[in-house]
Amino acid sequence: MEEIKLDEKQALACCGSTQFAKQMAMASPFPSLDHAISAATDIWFNKVDVNGWLEAFAAHPQIGESPSSHTTSAQWSKGEQATALATATDSGLQELSNWNAQYRQKFGHVFLICAAGRSAAEILNELKNRYLNRPILELEIAAQEQMKVTESRLRKLLSAKAKADSTGSQYSMVGVRKAEVSNLHAVSHCTISHEGFLGKAPQVQTRTRPPITTHVLDVSRGSPGAGIEVHLEMWKGSQPRPLFGEIDIGGWVLQGSSTTDKDGRSGQLMSMVDALSPGVYRISFNTGKYCPEGFFPYVSIVFEIRETQKFEHFHVPLLLSPFSFATYRGS
Repeated sequence: MEEIKLDEKQALACCGSTQFAKQMAMASPFPSLDHAISAATDIWFNKVDVNGWLEAFAAHPQIGESPSSHTTSAQWSKGEQATALATATDSGLQELSNWNAQYRQKFGHVFLICAAGRSAAEILNELKNRYLNRPILELEIAAQEQMKVTESRLRKLLSAKAKADSTGSQYSMVGVRKAEVSNLHAVSHCTISHEGFLGKAPQVQTRTRPPITTHVLDVSRGSPGAGIEVHLEMWKGSQPRPLFGEIDIGGWVLQGSSTTDKDGRSGQLMSMVDALSPGVYRISFNTGKYCPEGFFPYVSIVFEIRETQKFEHFHVPLLLSPFSFATYRGS
C-alpha cells in the first residue's frame, strides 16, 4: 500500500488552523489513514495552541448559514449543514441566528458543532445547553467538536486520494501487462509474489502520544494551569482494586511524573505502549503548591481502564479554581 501524502493547503481545508496545517504537512506522508488521523489528533490537542484553535473556529460559517464561497472547506461546510438547513423552518433559522449571536458575544467565537446528520432542532438545543458553560470549558468542548469535523474531512479527502492512487496504479499495471505480453517468452514464466512485490508492511507503532495524558485549566483566571506537578499511578495492591473506605497503603505504584507546561499540558507520564495494561489508575495534581490559598492541598482522580479499552486514548483534564474542580474523559 502506498503512503498517503498531505500538503499544507489540503490540511488547511480540513482544519482552518495554519499551525495544524504546517504540522500535518511536516508529518506527511502517512502509512495509512488511521495513522494520519492519529497524528492529526495529537497535533490538534498537543501542539496547536489556543490561538490556533480560534483560527480554526473562525474558518467556519455560522451554523444555519450556507457558505457563499466555493472553496473546498466551504463546500464541506455546506454538506455538513445540509440536514440542519433541510429541517429548519424560517422561524427556526431566526432563533438559531439569535442564539448564535448571543453565543458569540459571550464566548468570542462561533458556535462549533459537528453538524453532519443533525437537525436544526438538535443543534439549537445543544447550543442552548452549551451557552450555560463557563468560557474555559466551552473552549475545550469546541476544540473537541472541531477535531470531529477535521477527522471527518480528512477521511473524505484521504480516502478519495487513496482511491485515485489505486485507480492510477491499476492503469499502470495494465501498461506493464501489455509490455509483458509483447515479450512472450517472459510472460509464461512470470509469477509475482504479492508480499515480495510490495514488501512487507512496516511495523509502525500506532500511538503518537502516551495512552494517558492530562492538562490543567485554571478556570478562575481563564488560562492554562502552568507549573503544576502531576503524578500518574497504577493500582497493584493485593485486592483487584482499591476499595472505598479501606486503607490502601503500598497499593499504588508510580508510573511517571511531570510538570504542566505554559499551555497547561503535562509531559509524558508513562511509556509509549500500544496496549495499555487494564486496571485502576490515579492521576494526582499538586494544587496546593500551585494555589497555596486554595481549598485543595492536592487533587487525585481515580479511574478504571477495562480490557476492551486498552487500545484507546485517555485524556483526563483538570478544570481548577481555588474552591472547586471538575474533570471528564476527553479525547
